[in-house]
Amino acid sequence: MDVNRSNLLGDLAVDVAFDAPIGAMTWFGIGGRATMLVKPQTEDALVTLMQRCHQSGMTVRVLGGGANLLVDDSGIDGVVIRLDHETFTRLRFNRQGPVDRVRVMGGTDLFKLVNETARHGLDGVGQLAGIPGTLGGALRMNAGGAYGDTGQVVDSVSMVALNGERLDLSRDQLQFDYRYSNLPNGIVLSAVLGLEPGDPVAIRSKVREIFAYKSASQPMADNSAGCAFRNPTVNGERVPAGRLIDEAGLKGFTIGGATVSDRHANFISTTPQATARDVMNVMAEIQARVQDHHGIALQPEVVTWSDDPGVGTP
Repeated sequence: MDVNRSNLLGDLAVDVAFDAPIGAMTWFGIGGRATMLVKPQTEDALVTLMQRCHQSGMTVRVLGGGANLLVDDSGIDGVVIRLDHETFTRLRFNRQGPVDRVRVMGGTDLFKLVNETARHGLDGVGQLAGIPGTLGGALRMNAGGAYGDTGQVVDSVSMVALNGERLDLSRDQLQFDYRYSNLPNGIVLSAVLGLEPGDPVAIRSKVREIFAYKSASQPMADNSAGCAFRNPTVNGERVPAGRLIDEAGLKGFTIGGATVSDRHANFISTTPQATARDVMNVMAEIQARVQDHHGIALQPEVVTWSDDPGVGTP
Protein backbone atom coordinates (compact mmCIF):
# COMPACT_ATOMS: atom_id res chain seq x y z
CA MET A 1 0.00 0.00 0.00
CA ASP A 2 1.57 3.22 -1.20
CA VAL A 3 -0.30 5.79 0.91
CA ASN A 4 1.20 7.80 3.79
CA ARG A 5 -0.39 6.32 6.88
CA SER A 6 -0.03 9.50 8.92
CA ASN A 7 -1.84 11.49 6.22
CA LEU A 8 -4.63 8.92 6.22
CA LEU A 9 -5.07 8.39 9.96
CA GLY A 10 -2.84 10.76 11.92
CA ASP A 11 -5.44 13.18 13.32
CA LEU A 12 -8.44 10.85 13.42
CA ALA A 13 -10.12 9.28 16.45
CA VAL A 14 -9.49 5.70 15.41
CA ASP A 15 -7.88 2.51 16.65
CA VAL A 16 -5.64 0.88 14.07
CA ALA A 17 -3.85 -2.45 13.72
CA PHE A 18 -1.40 -3.23 10.93
CA ASP A 19 -1.03 -6.70 9.42
CA ALA A 20 -4.26 -7.62 11.22
CA PRO A 21 -5.35 -11.31 11.36
CA ILE A 22 -8.88 -10.69 10.06
CA GLY A 23 -9.34 -14.26 8.78
CA ALA A 24 -9.33 -15.44 12.39
CA MET A 25 -12.10 -12.92 13.13
CA THR A 26 -14.54 -14.59 10.73
CA TRP A 27 -16.90 -17.40 11.64
CA PHE A 28 -14.83 -19.78 9.54
CA GLY A 29 -11.88 -18.86 11.78
CA ILE A 30 -9.41 -19.18 8.92
CA GLY A 31 -7.82 -17.06 6.21
CA GLY A 32 -5.28 -14.31 5.79
CA ARG A 33 -4.47 -10.88 7.12
CA ALA A 34 -5.30 -7.28 6.21
CA THR A 35 -2.74 -4.55 5.65
CA MET A 36 -4.69 -2.25 7.94
CA LEU A 37 -7.68 -2.73 10.26
CA VAL A 38 -9.22 0.57 11.36
CA LYS A 39 -11.87 1.01 14.05
CA PRO A 40 -13.35 4.53 14.06
CA GLN A 41 -14.45 5.90 17.42
CA THR A 42 -16.85 8.53 16.05
CA GLU A 43 -19.07 9.09 13.03
CA ASP A 44 -17.00 12.12 12.01
CA ALA A 45 -13.82 10.01 12.04
CA LEU A 46 -15.52 7.43 9.83
CA VAL A 47 -16.73 10.07 7.35
CA THR A 48 -13.29 11.72 7.10
CA LEU A 49 -11.58 8.34 6.72
CA MET A 50 -13.92 7.41 3.86
CA GLN A 51 -13.25 10.76 2.17
CA ARG A 52 -9.49 10.32 2.41
CA CYS A 53 -9.59 6.74 1.17
CA HIS A 54 -11.71 7.85 -1.79
CA GLN A 55 -9.36 10.71 -2.65
CA SER A 56 -6.29 8.45 -2.49
CA GLY A 57 -7.88 5.56 -4.40
CA MET A 58 -7.59 3.26 -1.40
CA THR A 59 -9.63 0.05 -1.41
CA VAL A 60 -12.07 -0.05 1.53
CA ARG A 61 -13.83 -3.12 2.90
CA VAL A 62 -16.13 -3.42 5.92
CA LEU A 63 -15.78 -6.24 8.42
CA GLY A 64 -18.99 -6.77 10.37
CA GLY A 65 -19.45 -9.92 12.41
CA GLY A 66 -17.51 -11.97 9.86
CA ALA A 67 -20.47 -14.33 9.62
CA ASN A 68 -20.65 -14.94 5.88
CA LEU A 69 -17.09 -14.00 4.97
CA LEU A 70 -14.09 -15.93 3.69
CA VAL A 71 -10.69 -14.19 3.55
CA ASP A 72 -8.16 -15.60 1.08
CA ASP A 73 -5.08 -17.18 2.67
CA SER A 74 -2.74 -14.66 1.05
CA GLY A 75 -4.54 -11.77 2.75
CA ILE A 76 -5.73 -8.46 1.32
CA ASP A 77 -4.37 -4.97 0.78
CA GLY A 78 -6.17 -1.72 1.57
CA VAL A 79 -8.21 -0.60 4.56
CA VAL A 80 -10.62 -2.83 6.46
CA ILE A 81 -13.07 -0.92 8.66
CA ARG A 82 -14.78 -2.44 11.68
CA LEU A 83 -17.56 -0.65 13.55
CA ASP A 84 -17.30 -2.23 16.98
CA HIS A 85 -16.84 0.95 19.04
CA GLU A 86 -19.76 1.82 21.34
CA THR A 87 -20.69 4.67 18.97
CA PHE A 88 -21.70 2.12 16.34
CA THR A 89 -23.27 -0.59 18.51
CA ARG A 90 -26.08 1.28 20.32
CA LEU A 91 -29.86 0.90 20.24
CA ARG A 92 -32.08 3.90 21.00
CA PHE A 93 -35.83 3.56 21.57
CA ASN A 94 -38.20 6.42 20.80
CA ARG A 95 -39.23 8.39 23.91
CA GLN A 96 -42.39 10.12 22.71
CA GLY A 97 -45.66 8.25 22.23
CA PRO A 98 -45.85 4.44 22.18
CA VAL A 99 -42.44 2.79 22.00
CA ASP A 100 -42.53 1.20 18.55
CA ARG A 101 -39.39 2.57 16.89
CA VAL A 102 -35.75 1.84 17.55
CA ARG A 103 -32.68 3.37 15.92
CA VAL A 104 -30.06 0.65 15.64
CA MET A 105 -26.44 1.44 14.79
CA GLY A 106 -24.88 -0.54 11.94
CA GLY A 107 -22.32 -2.35 14.09
CA THR A 108 -24.95 -3.75 16.47
CA ASP A 109 -24.78 -7.51 16.93
CA LEU A 110 -27.98 -9.25 15.80
CA PHE A 111 -28.10 -11.35 18.97
CA LYS A 112 -28.11 -8.13 21.01
CA LEU A 113 -30.77 -6.59 18.76
CA VAL A 114 -33.12 -9.57 19.07
CA ASN A 115 -32.75 -9.83 22.84
CA GLU A 116 -32.92 -6.11 23.64
CA THR A 117 -36.07 -5.55 21.59
CA ALA A 118 -37.71 -8.62 23.12
CA ARG A 119 -36.83 -7.33 26.60
CA HIS A 120 -38.59 -4.05 25.75
CA GLY A 121 -41.68 -5.92 24.55
CA LEU A 122 -41.15 -5.14 20.85
CA ASP A 123 -41.88 -7.75 18.20
CA GLY A 124 -40.55 -7.76 14.64
CA VAL A 125 -36.93 -8.95 14.59
CA GLY A 126 -37.40 -12.40 16.12
CA GLN A 127 -36.90 -13.86 12.64
CA LEU A 128 -33.22 -12.94 13.02
CA ALA A 129 -32.75 -15.21 16.06
CA GLY A 130 -29.79 -17.49 15.53
CA ILE A 131 -28.44 -15.47 12.58
CA PRO A 132 -24.91 -14.24 13.32
CA GLY A 133 -23.53 -10.89 12.25
CA THR A 134 -24.30 -7.18 12.56
CA LEU A 135 -27.22 -5.06 11.44
CA GLY A 136 -25.21 -3.45 8.64
CA GLY A 137 -24.41 -6.78 7.04
CA ALA A 138 -27.94 -8.05 7.61
CA LEU A 139 -29.36 -5.03 5.79
CA ARG A 140 -26.87 -5.30 2.94
CA MET A 141 -27.82 -8.91 2.15
CA ASN A 142 -31.34 -8.78 3.63
CA ALA A 143 -30.52 -11.63 5.98
CA GLY A 144 -33.34 -13.89 7.05
CA GLY A 145 -34.82 -17.33 6.73
CA ALA A 146 -38.04 -19.28 6.95
CA TYR A 147 -39.51 -16.85 9.52
CA GLY A 148 -38.87 -13.62 7.60
CA ASP A 149 -36.08 -11.20 6.74
CA THR A 150 -34.47 -7.97 7.87
CA GLY A 151 -35.99 -5.62 5.31
CA GLN A 152 -39.58 -6.19 6.39
CA VAL A 153 -39.20 -3.91 9.46
CA VAL A 154 -36.95 -1.17 8.05
CA ASP A 155 -38.31 2.40 8.07
CA SER A 156 -35.12 4.20 7.01
CA VAL A 157 -31.37 3.74 6.64
CA SER A 158 -28.49 6.20 7.18
CA MET A 159 -25.21 5.52 5.39
CA VAL A 160 -21.80 6.87 4.51
CA ALA A 161 -21.09 6.47 0.79
CA LEU A 162 -17.65 5.41 -0.47
CA ASN A 163 -16.79 9.06 -1.15
CA GLY A 164 -17.69 10.06 2.42
CA GLU A 165 -21.07 11.58 1.58
CA ARG A 166 -23.80 11.00 4.16
CA LEU A 167 -26.98 9.42 2.79
CA ASP A 168 -30.43 9.15 4.37
CA LEU A 169 -32.75 6.70 2.64
CA SER A 170 -36.47 6.54 3.41
CA ARG A 171 -38.62 3.44 3.15
CA ASP A 172 -39.95 4.37 -0.29
CA GLN A 173 -36.37 4.55 -1.59
CA LEU A 174 -35.49 1.08 -0.33
CA GLN A 175 -36.03 -2.28 -1.99
CA PHE A 176 -35.57 -5.66 -0.34
CA ASP A 177 -35.93 -9.13 -1.80
CA TYR A 178 -34.47 -12.57 -1.17
CA ARG A 179 -30.81 -11.94 -0.21
CA TYR A 180 -31.01 -8.55 -1.93
CA SER A 181 -31.15 -4.88 -1.05
CA ASN A 182 -30.70 -1.85 -3.26
CA LEU A 183 -28.46 -0.11 -0.72
CA PRO A 184 -25.75 1.87 -2.52
CA ASN A 185 -22.08 1.04 -1.97
CA GLY A 186 -20.93 2.35 1.37
CA ILE A 187 -21.26 1.72 5.09
CA VAL A 188 -24.50 1.49 7.07
CA LEU A 189 -24.44 3.93 9.96
CA SER A 190 -27.87 3.11 11.38
CA ALA A 191 -31.42 2.08 10.59
CA VAL A 192 -34.78 2.93 12.12
CA LEU A 193 -36.88 -0.20 12.63
CA GLY A 194 -40.65 -0.17 13.05
CA LEU A 195 -41.71 -2.81 15.58
CA GLU A 196 -44.94 -3.97 17.23
CA PRO A 197 -45.45 -3.55 21.01
CA GLY A 198 -46.40 -6.82 22.66
CA ASP A 199 -46.00 -9.08 25.67
CA PRO A 200 -42.26 -9.52 26.46
CA VAL A 201 -42.83 -13.05 27.73
CA ALA A 202 -44.62 -14.12 24.54
CA ILE A 203 -42.01 -12.43 22.36
CA ARG A 204 -39.12 -14.11 24.18
CA SER A 205 -40.93 -17.45 23.87
CA LYS A 206 -41.23 -16.95 20.11
CA VAL A 207 -37.52 -16.10 19.88
CA ARG A 208 -36.59 -19.26 21.80
CA GLU A 209 -38.79 -21.31 19.48
CA ILE A 210 -37.07 -19.95 16.37
CA PHE A 211 -33.63 -20.44 17.90
CA ALA A 212 -34.46 -24.02 18.89
CA TYR A 213 -35.63 -24.78 15.35
CA LYS A 214 -32.36 -23.51 13.89
CA SER A 215 -30.25 -25.29 16.51
CA ALA A 216 -31.96 -28.58 15.67
CA SER A 217 -31.51 -28.27 11.91
CA GLN A 218 -28.19 -26.44 11.51
CA PRO A 219 -24.60 -27.13 12.73
CA MET A 220 -24.54 -23.97 14.86
CA ALA A 221 -21.65 -25.21 17.03
CA ASP A 222 -19.32 -25.63 14.03
CA ASN A 223 -16.96 -23.09 12.53
CA SER A 224 -19.09 -22.18 9.53
CA ALA A 225 -20.29 -19.10 7.66
CA GLY A 226 -23.90 -20.23 7.61
CA CYS A 227 -25.48 -21.04 4.27
CA ALA A 228 -22.80 -21.27 1.59
CA PHE A 229 -25.19 -20.83 -1.38
CA ARG A 230 -28.38 -18.96 -2.13
CA ASN A 231 -31.55 -20.95 -2.66
CA PRO A 232 -32.11 -20.90 -6.44
CA THR A 233 -35.42 -20.25 -8.18
CA VAL A 234 -36.56 -23.21 -10.28
CA ASN A 235 -39.76 -22.99 -12.34
CA GLY A 236 -40.81 -19.94 -10.36
CA GLU A 237 -40.28 -21.50 -6.94
CA ARG A 238 -37.46 -21.08 -4.42
CA VAL A 239 -35.69 -24.45 -3.93
CA PRO A 240 -33.48 -25.16 -0.89
CA ALA A 241 -29.84 -25.31 -1.98
CA GLY A 242 -29.15 -27.73 0.88
CA ARG A 243 -31.57 -30.25 -0.59
CA LEU A 244 -29.94 -30.01 -4.01
CA ILE A 245 -26.48 -30.48 -2.51
CA ASP A 246 -27.69 -33.44 -0.44
CA GLU A 247 -29.31 -35.08 -3.47
CA ALA A 248 -26.02 -34.68 -5.34
CA GLY A 249 -24.46 -36.92 -2.67
CA LEU A 250 -22.20 -34.32 -1.11
CA LYS A 251 -22.93 -34.54 2.61
CA GLY A 252 -19.62 -35.26 4.32
CA PHE A 253 -17.58 -34.33 1.24
CA THR A 254 -14.19 -33.07 2.41
CA ILE A 255 -11.18 -31.28 0.99
CA GLY A 256 -8.39 -30.59 3.48
CA GLY A 257 -10.02 -29.14 6.59
CA ALA A 258 -13.31 -28.11 4.94
CA THR A 259 -16.35 -30.43 5.01
CA VAL A 260 -19.95 -30.31 3.79
CA SER A 261 -21.96 -30.67 6.98
CA ASP A 262 -23.77 -33.95 7.63
CA ARG A 263 -26.51 -32.01 9.42
CA HIS A 264 -27.24 -29.39 6.75
CA ALA A 265 -25.66 -29.74 3.31
CA ASN A 266 -25.62 -25.98 2.65
CA PHE A 267 -23.17 -25.48 5.51
CA ILE A 268 -19.40 -25.92 5.10
CA SER A 269 -17.60 -26.55 8.39
CA THR A 270 -13.90 -26.00 8.97
CA THR A 271 -11.22 -27.30 11.31
CA PRO A 272 -8.39 -25.10 12.64
CA GLN A 273 -6.13 -26.75 10.04
CA ALA A 274 -8.35 -25.72 7.13
CA THR A 275 -7.34 -23.10 4.59
CA ALA A 276 -9.53 -20.64 2.77
CA ARG A 277 -8.63 -22.41 -0.46
CA ASP A 278 -9.99 -25.67 1.02
CA VAL A 279 -13.36 -23.93 1.41
CA MET A 280 -13.17 -22.42 -2.08
CA ASN A 281 -12.40 -25.84 -3.57
CA VAL A 282 -15.30 -27.48 -1.71
CA MET A 283 -17.64 -24.75 -2.95
CA ALA A 284 -16.40 -25.19 -6.52
CA GLU A 285 -16.98 -28.95 -6.32
CA ILE A 286 -20.50 -28.39 -4.96
CA GLN A 287 -21.31 -26.06 -7.84
CA ALA A 288 -19.94 -28.52 -10.40
CA ARG A 289 -21.80 -31.54 -9.03
CA VAL A 290 -25.11 -29.73 -8.54
CA GLN A 291 -24.83 -28.44 -12.09
CA ASP A 292 -24.18 -31.98 -13.35
CA HIS A 293 -26.87 -33.59 -11.18
CA HIS A 294 -29.66 -31.00 -11.41
CA GLY A 295 -28.67 -28.64 -14.23
CA ILE A 296 -28.79 -25.76 -11.72
CA ALA A 297 -26.06 -23.16 -11.20
CA LEU A 298 -25.73 -22.33 -7.49
CA GLN A 299 -24.73 -18.77 -6.56
CA PRO A 300 -22.54 -18.26 -3.46
CA GLU A 301 -23.97 -16.56 -0.41
CA VAL A 302 -20.54 -16.49 1.22
CA VAL A 303 -18.55 -13.37 0.31
CA THR A 304 -14.90 -13.98 -0.55
CA TRP A 305 -12.23 -11.32 -0.08
CA SER A 306 -9.12 -11.77 -2.21
CA ASP A 307 -6.69 -9.66 -4.20
CA ASP A 308 -6.74 -12.39 -6.83
CA PRO A 309 -9.09 -10.92 -9.49
CA GLY A 310 -10.36 -14.38 -10.36
CA VAL A 311 -11.45 -15.13 -6.80
CA GLY A 312 -12.67 -12.11 -4.85
CA THR A 313 -16.26 -10.96 -4.45
CA PRO A 314 -16.86 -7.22 -5.01
